[in-house]
Amino acid sequence: MEIYTLTAPDYIIIFIYLLLTVIVGGGIGLFVRNINDFFTGSGTVPWHLGAVSNYMTMVSTFMFVAHAGIAYEYGIVALLILWTPIPPTLLATFYFGKRWKRAGLVSPVEFLETRYNFSVRQLISWGGVLFRLIENMVRLYAAGLFIATTTSLSMTQAIILCGGIVILYTMIGGIWSVVLTDTIQCVILVLTTSIMIPLTWVAVGGIMPFLEQYPNHLQWNNGPKGHLLFLSAYYIMVTIKYCGNWSFAQRFYSMKDERSIRAMGLFAALLYFVFPFIFLFPAIMAPMLLPNLDNPERVYIGMCLKLLPPGLMGLMISAMFAACMSTLSAEYNITAGVLIKDIYQRLFRSNAGNRELIIVARLMTMFIGIFIISGALFVEHFGGAFEMNKLITGLFGVPLVVPVVFGLIWKRPRPIGAVGCVLGGVVTGIVLNLLPMIDWETATLIQTLCCIGIFFVSGYIPSSSEIKETDYQKRIETFFQQLATPYKTPDETSEQQTRRNNIILLFAISLGLCGFLFFLASLFSIGQPGSRLALCIGILCILCSVFLLKIKLFPKK
Repeated sequence: MEIYTLTAPDYIIIFIYLLLTVIVGGGIGLFVRNINDFFTGSGTVPWHLGAVSNYMTMVSTFMFVAHAGIAYEYGIVALLILWTPIPPTLLATFYFGKRWKRAGLVSPVEFLETRYNFSVRQLISWGGVLFRLIENMVRLYAAGLFIATTTSLSMTQAIILCGGIVILYTMIGGIWSVVLTDTIQCVILVLTTSIMIPLTWVAVGGIMPFLEQYPNHLQWNNGPKGHLLFLSAYYIMVTIKYCGNWSFAQRFYSMKDERSIRAMGLFAALLYFVFPFIFLFPAIMAPMLLPNLDNPERVYIGMCLKLLPPGLMGLMISAMFAACMSTLSAEYNITAGVLIKDIYQRLFRSNAGNRELIIVARLMTMFIGIFIISGALFVEHFGGAFEMNKLITGLFGVPLVVPVVFGLIWKRPRPIGAVGCVLGGVVTGIVLNLLPMIDWETATLIQTLCCIGIFFVSGYIPSSSEIKETDYQKRIETFFQQLATPYKTPDETSEQQTRRNNIILLFAISLGLCGFLFFLASLFSIGQPGSRLALCIGILCILCSVFLLKIKLFPKK
């Protein structure tokens, strides 16, 4: 089968998908009434939508670039790397999630002023914003790489297009736009990538020819990423990072109650386990069809171009847009939340009214998006997506997160320990990574132990003022007592019930439109196997949409 570039049908599908995303995401803005709606959905986000959004927030086109490259080179060890979110998701499900909810958060770091002091809250707010901006530049770069390779757009144009669309609907609808578009994008992403599995299987001739040529690809410890030291360091780093990840925490405290938190967390963990099989299968099998690629990070792009007929390639590009935009929309929203609650309102406008906060939140979302777009253009100069993400997470992610995560576990550590952890951890990480004789795995483990050590030891440093110490201890005891008190679910208002029903109705309509998109894409090459699969998927989505609409519009009495 010859490799081709995008055709007119592909561009038609991409245009319809982007239009659908903007209309649905922007339409949610009609339900935003106040700053709590914009950043937490007023704690009424349905658990199943929250779980899908939780998963999609942590998945981006980065996976189809960086992780697919690892799968191409080393095989199923890439699954071990993609399963790293499972432990922190389970930790949050049974421990952290209910504490985030009990803390009554709108911003994920606002509790730091109560737990420590004003200075710690500001340090981690400013540092966290900077870290997230850099991290999301990497994600947007990965999306731009995929899109620019498969379309006539330049890298700059692809980055601006993808980042700009996310700005548009996120600044209008806030967290509700994020959650609903995440769910729609998950449908498109999973169903489109599922089509690649049978096409890849048929193209390589089954598992036996693959085993004969690439037996090492089916070994869990194949390659440098399969070494126990690397996996240990990577799992520890990701577990700490996720438990302090702002978007991750937001999904938990946006739930209605603690029962919804558990349901959402368990469902999200299941998604983290199952979906990597679907996403990485073509990349694992790719050496049979695309041997000796110069850049392994382009493997998924190459497989799509080789196997997908006209129309379906447009769907795949739409799926890559979906993966990227789900992550970026969540990051734009939560970063804007910290800038509003922890910096703008806390430092400059403590008496700001609701209308002012909504306007500033939307402007902040726009400025964050523009800044990330600008920085994404330079990521390629730092060694590629996976290496840069791994490096910045180790250097800055762990020191910034340790005081947030362990501050909810240990009472004794003091504000000086939080500050020392951040500053000392960053300096230690930079020094260790500059030493040529120390590898990244060892440097990350040493840095993590250093951060935790500084933080823990601070709990045994005596205070210089007995009065301040007494006030501090009272505040800490009250705070931890609040975390230990089960959250009392308030009665849902009629307005909230109406909004919830309207959101589900909008999702049902969107699901039907997704089905129409698959149906339309299948018509451009109806005789080919991939198109027949897309046709079946489209019909199934439309039937599910009709079923949901019937239940909501004509409930049984």
